[in-house]
Parts: sequence; structure tokens; C-alpha cells
Amino acid sequence: MNFLLGISLYICLIVGCYASGEDIALDAKATLLHRIDSLNLLIYTCLLTLTVLTIWVFKHRRVSWLHETGLAVIYGLIVGAIIRYGASTNQVTYIDAMPAADSTYNLSVPPDMLRFHFPNKMETSAEGITVPNKTYAYSFRGEIVNVAQNEIDLKATFDPEIFFNIILPPIIFHAGYCLKRKYFFRNLGAILTFAMVGTALSALVIGSLMYGCVQLMPKSLAASFTFLDTLYFGALISPTDPLTVLAIFSQLKVDVNLYAMIFGESVLNDAVALVLSGAIQNYEKRYSNDGGFEITAFLGAIGDFIGIFSLSLLIGALMGCFTALISF
Repeated sequence: MNFLLGISLYICLIVGCYASGEDIALDAKATLLHRIDSLNLLIYTCLLTLTVLTIWVFKHRRVSWLHETGLAVIYGLIVGAIIRYGASTNQVTYIDAMPAADSTYNLSVPPDMLRFHFPNKMETSAEGITVPNKTYAYSFRGEIVNVAQNEIDLKATFDPEIFFNIILPPIIFHAGYCLKRKYFFRNLGAILTFAMVGTALSALVIGSLMYGCVQLMPKSLAASFTFLDTLYFGALISPTDPLTVLAIFSQLKVDVNLYAMIFGESVLNDAVALVLSGAIQNYEKRYSNDGGFEITAFLGAIGDFIGIFSLSLLIGALMGCFTALISF
């Protein structure tokens, strides 16, 4: 066993000695990416553990002047400030690439993946044609609105898909699992009214107020925002998450119908806001170039909102019924 271990170490040393500087730098870059991903998970785990311990301490000490959810927000602000102002970062390198004219590719849509042929790694093939020796793949990340953006935006490493696909589903599942079905369906009419009508009215009011505030700004800034932009912003921030209120309601043991209405509205308003923002985007796509109001585009956006929300609710109900049937 020791003999095999010695041979392995010897081979690693030989490979490391004869490896080029570019290969070593490439391995270091890949190792750094793995370390950053591990650090993100470590910070998330530490914050989650600290929050759970804080809840346990507050339950036993009966601290009334500060709630544990507010302290959890403070934890996140502190860690964010440390990452923003205290952590040392390396310079981010980038290359501005322009696509060559190619009739086989539609230049109006960005590609899913970019293959970068490294220019410093060239060799001559058997036919005498110079071909790239190293090719690196870069995946699609998204549109950059402002190229000269600040350093923290360029170095943001947390993938939002991790939050939506890994962190958020257990939270939603826990909320639905702990829901008291009897009181939820008893107050379903009020919950749907608050979730759908209330969220839509909140988005309209916030968007109108934001548009009025934008018009008070200088013309150079006011011209950059349209009413659809402010309405989209209102749709994004309209769904409230009364986590602290529900925690206080649970401690005070308020009326179960009131708790069910607040909790049910908080569960559904996120879905309503997502569908509403999508409807606003669809209306913007159908919006006329002269800036006028089009009744066809408006009715189409309303139809998209009602259709997507109704079908999503129907699919969720059918899946719940199917799961209940196969569970017994």
C-alpha cells in the first residue's frame, strides 16, 4: 500500500514539474471556482444554523423586544457587508467578442454556449492547417444592460437557479404541508380575493406612484422609465411575505381564521405576482411603437394572466389529488 502511494506521489510530482505555466494557472482557476461554490454553501449553512440557534434561544429566553426573523435579516446584512467591503477580490478578466458573419447561424438570438479557441495554444495539423489546441466552453448567463457596471456585479457568484430550484422548493413544500386545510378552504374566497385582486391593485397603485415620482425627476431620467417599467416594478414588490407577523400570530394564538387568511394570501400572492409580471411583459411585446394604448394588447395580457393562473391552479390541484390517491 505504501509502495503504491509513493508511486502516485512521484507521478504527481513529475506531472507538476513538466506542466506548463498556463496549465497550472488553468487548474488554479478551476480550483478557485470550486472553492467559491463551497464557500457559498458554507456561508448558507452557517447562516441557517445560526438562525436555528437564535430561534431556540429566543424560545427559551422569551425575548419580547426583538423577533428572531428580524435578527436573521440582520445576520444577512452583516454577512453581505463583510463580503462587499471586507473581502479581498481578484481582478476579473474579460474579452469583448463579436460574432463573425455566418449564414448558418441566426445572429438575432444569442447562442446557448460559446466555444473560445485559446490563441496561445496553437499547433499545426498533419495537413498543414493551423488549428486551435485548446477550446474552452462558456455558457449563457444573460444580458448585460450596462457594460461598465461595478465590480461586485461582475464578481457575483451565487446562481439564482440554486435559490429557485434547491432552496425555495423546500420552503414552499413546508408552507403547504403545515397549512391547515380546513380553515384554508373555509376562507378560500377571501384568500383568493386578497391574493389576486389585492396584489393586482397593489401593483397598480405602486406603479402609478412610482411613475408620478419619476415624472418629477429631471427629463433625462424621466425619459428612461415608462409606465410599463414602473408597473412591472410594482408587480415585483407587491407580494408581501408576512413571516414575522405569522410568527407573532402563532405566539399570541390569534383566531385561526385570521391566521389562515394571512398565511394563505402569503402563499398565493407570489404566484400571482409572477403571472402578473409575465402578463405585463407580454403586453409590452404587443405594445405599439407610437406609445399609444392598444385594447387588443391589453385584452391579450389579461387573457394570459387568467389563463396561466387558472391552468397552474388546475395542474396543482390535479397533482395533489393524484398524490393523495396513490398514497393510500
